[in-house]
Amino acid sequence: MIVDQKGSGMAKAKTATLRSRWLGRRLRELRQASGMSIQEVGEFLQRNMGTVSRFENGIYPVRRPDMMAMLDLFGVSDSRHRENLMRLSESVWQTGWWDGYPDEFTEFVDFIWLEAQAVGQRLFDTMLLPGLLQTERYADAAIRAAEFDKPEEHIEQGLEVRLQRQELLDREHPPILQVLLDESVLYRQVGSAEVMRDQLTHLLELSKRPNIHLRVLPFSAGAHESPEGAFKYFVMDDPYPDVVYVETPNGALYLEQTETAPAAQRYDRLWGKSLKSDESAELISALIEEPS
Repeated sequence: MIVDQKGSGMAKAKTATLRSRWLGRRLRELRQASGMSIQEVGEFLQRNMGTVSRFENGIYPVRRPDMMAMLDLFGVSDSRHRENLMRLSESVWQTGWWDGYPDEFTEFVDFIWLEAQAVGQRLFDTMLLPGLLQTERYADAAIRAAEFDKPEEHIEQGLEVRLQRQELLDREHPPILQVLLDESVLYRQVGSAEVMRDQLTHLLELSKRPNIHLRVLPFSAGAHESPEGAFKYFVMDDPYPDVVYVETPNGALYLEQTETAPAAQRYDRLWGKSLKSDESAELISALIEEPS
């Protein structure tokens, strides 16, 4: 289990990002498998033990010459394996559009990066629509409710970030989205009745895209496999592991490797209990047509 940490990356603070921790763990596993000590690796690289330790803890990004040297030292000869590890190493240095935002947004960097990298997303929401599917007015109302104690500038920046995240849906190869909504999400009024009608209409239009599969978990499903609430399952491509994202009152949790299997099983069961796509669309259409 990985607990989200504040700090966006190496340039602003020596705080490990999710991808730098992944790289560090892989390097440590390779070193241990080769039977080498941190001191031996440091001597080979002509770096001190502290630097190598920081590589493995994800605190320092690994420059390309050091990465290639360690792969040679650890005997990583398979071309695909080397390529994947080099790609992971290079991603630690990459910056994104989110880097220009104030420090209070940096704790969200891992989530935005995961969202942008995932080839698929399996979303289960119980309170609000997923941010990727929100209209501007719905998003504004939702952010203002959640960030009630924040200044106007923060609200506006939060809205800007949310809308910019949605651009990934218009990429040439957008992620495959499985969107599962508790029926209550459709009835919870966020903003005015007009805002909700526009939002549901937008949701219905998005559900027609070939990469977006929308279903509703009806009230009639009763008690179900996720009484704790919403979660997001990010399907990743090599060299990244799948990740489950869960929000808690104390911050976000990122679960990976063996910890993702129960969430995948839970999602499959919830999906099986949900209304089919056409039935879900009919329900949403009926709500749109209801008088205010």
